[in-house]
Amino acid sequence: MESISTQHGPTGPVPTAEARVRWPVLIGSGSAIIAIAFWAMIAPDQAGAVIGSVVVWASTTFGWYFILTAGVVVAFTLFLAFSASGKTKLGPDHSKPQFNLFTWASMLFAAGIGIDLMFFAVAEPVAQYTGPPAGEAETVEAARQAIVWTLFHYGPVGWAMYALMGGAFAYFAYRRNLPLNIRSLLTPLFGKRLDGWAGHSVDIMAVLGTVFGISVTLGIGVVQLAYGLHVLIGTPNSVGMQIALIVLAVAMATISTVSGVEKGIRRLSEANVVLAVLLLVWILITGETRRLFDGLVMNIGDFVSRFPSMLLDTYAWDQPDDWMQAWTLFFWAWWVAWAPFVGLFLARISRGRSLRQFVLGVLVIPFAFIAVFISILGNSALELVVGGDRAFAETAVAVPEQAFFDLMQQYPAAPAVVAVALLTGLLFYVTSADSGALVLANLSSKIDDPRQDAAKGLRIFWSIATGLLTLAMLLVGGVPTLQQATVIIGLPVSLLLYLVMISMFRALRNESQHREGYTATMPIRFGHAESNWRTRLRQSTVYPTPEQVSQYLNGIAAPALEEVRAELARADVDCTVERSDCPVPGIDSIVISAKLDDHQAFSYQIYPVAHEVPSFAPARKRGAQHYYRLEVFSASGSHGYDVYGYSSERLIADVIGHFESHLEYLRISEHAVDASIGEDEAIVTDWQDDFTLPDPDQTSSKE
Repeated sequence: MESISTQHGPTGPVPTAEARVRWPVLIGSGSAIIAIAFWAMIAPDQAGAVIGSVVVWASTTFGWYFILTAGVVVAFTLFLAFSASGKTKLGPDHSKPQFNLFTWASMLFAAGIGIDLMFFAVAEPVAQYTGPPAGEAETVEAARQAIVWTLFHYGPVGWAMYALMGGAFAYFAYRRNLPLNIRSLLTPLFGKRLDGWAGHSVDIMAVLGTVFGISVTLGIGVVQLAYGLHVLIGTPNSVGMQIALIVLAVAMATISTVSGVEKGIRRLSEANVVLAVLLLVWILITGETRRLFDGLVMNIGDFVSRFPSMLLDTYAWDQPDDWMQAWTLFFWAWWVAWAPFVGLFLARISRGRSLRQFVLGVLVIPFAFIAVFISILGNSALELVVGGDRAFAETAVAVPEQAFFDLMQQYPAAPAVVAVALLTGLLFYVTSADSGALVLANLSSKIDDPRQDAAKGLRIFWSIATGLLTLAMLLVGGVPTLQQATVIIGLPVSLLLYLVMISMFRALRNESQHREGYTATMPIRFGHAESNWRTRLRQSTVYPTPEQVSQYLNGIAAPALEEVRAELARADVDCTVERSDCPVPGIDSIVISAKLDDHQAFSYQIYPVAHEVPSFAPARKRGAQHYYRLEVFSASGSHGYDVYGYSSERLIADVIGHFESHLEYLRISEHAVDASIGEDEAIVTDWQDDFTLPDPDQTSSKE
């Protein structure tokens, strides 16, 4: 981490350079992807045979491992949400969410789910109905299980993997001020060793998993969109059309991802959720409305009651290996491969939320929509099959990309419905591609400021590379080959989930010890905080101007902190007092920091925060629009109180109280195993996203 300098403080470490390419990661992962793609295109038969053999070995040998991993991740994420650590902010304690709830939910849903939901929401229920893993096929019980299996594969397990990675990314980036990349998640385990090839290897593995995961979605999207266009406007449903769609997707994804999260991905995410809802409403009101509502309630009840027993069911006695490989193991490997990608993107849009809010939001909000989507489409498809439409059943199993559009043609205004479905699928497709390119570029870059993104040229490279791999796998054997490749790559990537869980546990335990040290010294710290009652009363009605704040900082605060520095220096503590610029003209921030050998440094910062003058202020004070509080900041953010008006003695007592808290924290955590402890300089995180210049059109906090 960076040490205190004149560039630090609540104004943040100002980015002075563009994000830099991490060449070992880019060359290693990029070379592997390009080599695999060209191998598949030059020798498709050989590539198909090798991939098929490896996936059979991985599934039969490590099937139990995938199932166990899924259960462990679900348990750990629930622990994160409901333990005391759930209150931890993904950012400084004072930070606010950047996006409102609807926008945030739309973006996390659209990034985590692509056009594949339209593919499997129709095809999988029919496949499970005609070929369940256990029990008799084509019965009422098989129909109930069919929807539950689809919900299971798209449900809490995968979203728990996203929540784990996203929560870890956001915690280490916005709470510990580490770069927003994979290696940052493992600093409590490996420390500075991650600066070399250990870190490069982790990043390369995450990039490879991400590329294969995205390629599955893009491959499914290509074959489905090609058929949809064939139905709508009669274009040929051919490999040539699939290639054209890949080129179109790469172009659209490039334009969208270059425009950034705020302008591109955000708008596409909101648009595709709205279109998907309109599609569902139309099917609901023009189809068998009562049966669909009955089915939705029943499906949710069945899922809730059966989920615990399904979670760790390995079918040890039945051993339906082909079914497990085609469904549960594929889905778990697919979610694992996507977890670094989606996790990093979710972290990018989730600064300021608590860990509990983040985990529960990721687990509940997308799945609520998914459950409705799958239940309505799946039950509509099953209704056709149960009613005797064998041709539709055979199509859904043998050529699943056709099943969705064949179902849409059963409803009134079929051409319009197909057109809306096609547009929805295209937006799903593009949002997966553009967010994927953005995240892949970030994973292969060195980004010191979490607000930055990788260079635009790198995002374009990853858009093209992902499209190339998708094309290669489709030429080898279509969607099944992509599914098999994902199972293979998901096996090594899954080890990353275990490392992240251990690392996150250690980091949160360390933070708990920090809070314990702060709490243990509260009586000492506040015992010295009393002052004359008249002074206290007068201070409560003061709304200082920039000139008054500057006068206090120069006349009281700076000399007081200098006294503390001098006394610590006499005790052989390496201590400094520094000032840094603020967005408010004429006012500086002041920070005192102390290095404590190989342990985490101490810092205490006084920073002016702009607030609107409240309506209850005395009438003569309400003429000014803003006033300033001198708030105390540490590495975890603002402590929420104002020291303006403190006497020199009282301010010194407050600094000493914080210093004693820090020493108590170091004592408590002295034997904790956390490789990141001891590497930190005095940390002052980036407050720029939370406090802005006074402006008539905005408050001091940016939501």
